[in-house]
Amino acid sequence: MAQKTNNKTLGRISRHARIRSRIIGTSSRPRLSIYKSNRYIHAQLIDDTEGKTILALSTKAIEKGTKTEAAKALGAEIAKQAKAKKLSAVVFDRGGFRYTGRIAAVAAGAREGGLIF
Repeated sequence: MAQKTNNKTLGRISRHARIRSRIIGTSSRPRLSIYKSNRYIHAQLIDDTEGKTILALSTKAIEKGTKTEAAKALGAEIAKQAKAKKLSAVVFDRGGFRYTGRIAAVAAGAREGGLIF
């Protein structure tokens, strides 16, 4: 049986499609894609020209305090691992989610870790 989707989810999907029409990740400046569920946040560095994921992390591995603290730690960790792969600049893809709360915390952690948006 197919899963029902509500208007909120459909709105997020259409917002993400609009964002993705303008944002493209390259090998020198990959796309930092964020997905937020109720429990976790997933972040990926994606090279759209080759269609490959360079790096993927989740807050599943980072259990640290509140969800927002874990999101900030995720941003810092993805910045650290990106620096190890000699990547310093990314294009931020918020995935159709509002740029507040945990999404903004991931971005703040990544910026503090040294990534340039």
